[in-house]
Amino acid sequence: MSEVFIQRIKELEAELEELRSQRKERTEAGEDGGLMSNPSPNENCRADGGGKKGKKASKQRPFDFSAHPRRHVALRLAYLGWSYQGFAVQENTDNTVEARLFEALLKTRLIQDRQSSNYHRCGRTDKGVSAFSQVITIDLRSTQFCGGLGVTLPENVDVRSKNKASGSELPYVKMLNRVLPQDIRILDWAPAAEGFSARFDCQSRTYRYYFPRGSLDVALMAEAAKRYEGTHDFRNLCKMDVGNGVLQFERTILSASVKPVQPQHVSSTDQYELFMFEIKGLAFLYHQVRCMMALLLLIGQKLEAPEIINQLMDVQSNPRKPQYSMAVDYPLVLYDCHFEGLSWQQENEEVNHVLSALQQHWTQSAVKTHVLHGMIRGLEAIGGVSSNHCWLVEGSRQRNYRPLLERPCCESLESRINHFVKRGRLEREEGDNGGETVHRGKKSKHSHSSPSLPGSTEIPPSKQSSDQKAEG
Repeated sequence: MSEVFIQRIKELEAELEELRSQRKERTEAGEDGGLMSNPSPNENCRADGGGKKGKKASKQRPFDFSAHPRRHVALRLAYLGWSYQGFAVQENTDNTVEARLFEALLKTRLIQDRQSSNYHRCGRTDKGVSAFSQVITIDLRSTQFCGGLGVTLPENVDVRSKNKASGSELPYVKMLNRVLPQDIRILDWAPAAEGFSARFDCQSRTYRYYFPRGSLDVALMAEAAKRYEGTHDFRNLCKMDVGNGVLQFERTILSASVKPVQPQHVSSTDQYELFMFEIKGLAFLYHQVRCMMALLLLIGQKLEAPEIINQLMDVQSNPRKPQYSMAVDYPLVLYDCHFEGLSWQQENEEVNHVLSALQQHWTQSAVKTHVLHGMIRGLEAIGGVSSNHCWLVEGSRQRNYRPLLERPCCESLESRINHFVKRGRLEREEGDNGGETVHRGKKSKHSHSSPSLPGSTEIPPSKQSSDQKAEG
């Protein structure tokens, strides 16, 4: 009897060891809901649905996406863009925010591939630019067999699956944040109607550009910023992205202001006090905000008068952009993207996790800032004189400033169009009744909808070009 008992114990120990090995293999393969620690059975985070055991079974039977519902959702994310080459995927580098995002989406098996994910982004931020409220729309794997907003049920789903209680949705925020880098965080998600697009349904976008007072006349900058408001042609305050089909440069700015980051009750003249240029618009052009900020910095240094803004927006008198350097990238943040009709689903635990991560980043940066500030104060105390140089404009400072309207100019819009027509990037076609020609841009490798051009009927004019490298 004792030998039988001992043998049974050995068998149980062997089974336990096998289960531990299987558990380790699935965890390393990312099949436990995106490497979540101790997931609850009710969270349904397992990429394989929890139905298969063992290494052999998981290798022989790939995950069947066709057996699961899909849900069209909006995801809101924040990221520190200082270490990345921009938001959107690029052909010459994989160091982009979007590349990391799709790695996480694939690892958690929330999507099968990018091509079939019905993906749209609100906008594209350039190298070094951060975001607090970037938004994408995408179809993700769902648990909702009973349907719901944005849910598409799988074909050939059996009646039992349709009738079973769906329970809570997959914890999208938690799953993605467990596999994303610490400087990219999902904030929340919202169910969205099938045709809802982060690109075309955005009501407005708000950018913030942070800068120290230094020797700048911030009151003059604030007055000048108001000149941006309204609908204007900004071809002289952006990089003309003609090669990607952007031929219309009128944009509407809803508000523009320069104000202290932390308003003081008593007027301050501290050169280290932080200010921000905040601008809200329907859509933006490539490098538009950084060019607008560059002009404000010139005005703040009293190298240009505020009237230079109106002169550069008058494209009849000044059809070509003067050559000037734009403001540097790292102080710029896509602060808000506004949408109507979305009900954002927040997970309190995840909000606290994101807050904790940002507090850690802030602590490190704030301490480094005060170390530097202490050294600066020490040098000033022994007679050092602070430089009036503005450190927020690209390139070296010119000793003899040359007014913008006296500088060499860039190519005209028509010259750029002709250049890309010759290279085959744009095509000319006769318009209706033999009227003006239509220039159609060719679709890029990573584009999911053709760029909208004058005369094109694919995209409404009010929504044109909002996804063309919006800022950076």
